[in-house]
Amino acid sequence: MQKQPEVNFSVEGHTDSNGDDALNRILSETSAKAVMTRLIRMGISANRLKSADWGESKPIGENSTAEEKQIIVV
Repeated sequence: MQKQPEVNFSVEGHTDSNGDDALNRILSETSAKAVMTRLIRMGISANRLKSADWGESKPIGENSTAEEKQIIVV
């Protein structure tokens, strides 16, 4: 990211389908903003970053078993 300062990034938070949808949105927002904060502390300009919180509405993988719900994508 530091070697390509012209590139912008979207940090997107997702959750599995367990729990309340509203709480999952808050969790995904909190997670995405935490990643953005860390990137800024590492020297990435805030104007290169945006965030989105998807909660359980946009799964990034299968979401039917406990194993599938543990997938972490970075």
